[in-house]
Amino acid sequence: MSQKLILVVEDSPTDKRIAVSACEKAGYRVITAGDGEEALQMTVDQKPDLILLDVILPKKNGFQICRQIKSTPDIQKTKIIMVTSKSQDSDRFWGVKQGADGYLTKPYDDSELLELIKQQL
Repeated sequence: MSQKLILVVEDSPTDKRIAVSACEKAGYRVITAGDGEEALQMTVDQKPDLILLDVILPKKNGFQICRQIKSTPDIQKTKIIMVTSKSQDSDRFWGVKQGADGYLTKPYDDSELLELIKQQL
């Protein structure tokens, strides 16, 4: 079995470092993107197994990216976990409505993140 590839899409350097560190320690290969357009391009080019997608991003927000990925035949089966500091039920609703497979609210602990990833993969 090959190592699963995770794309971490996060514009906060601190939050990106936390997510990358947790995923690498768990044995996943990790690539990163800092904005929505870069995330879309990397998903098409690299075909990650799962995307940790921040909601608030430059250029395009996480909801827009999620909708685009889930409506593109070549990449629509990619698992997406929305990660955000937005904890309102409406935010969770919109994440799921756009096709997100999971939803995680910041701050989270590594075990919570890794359990959600494991469930999706």
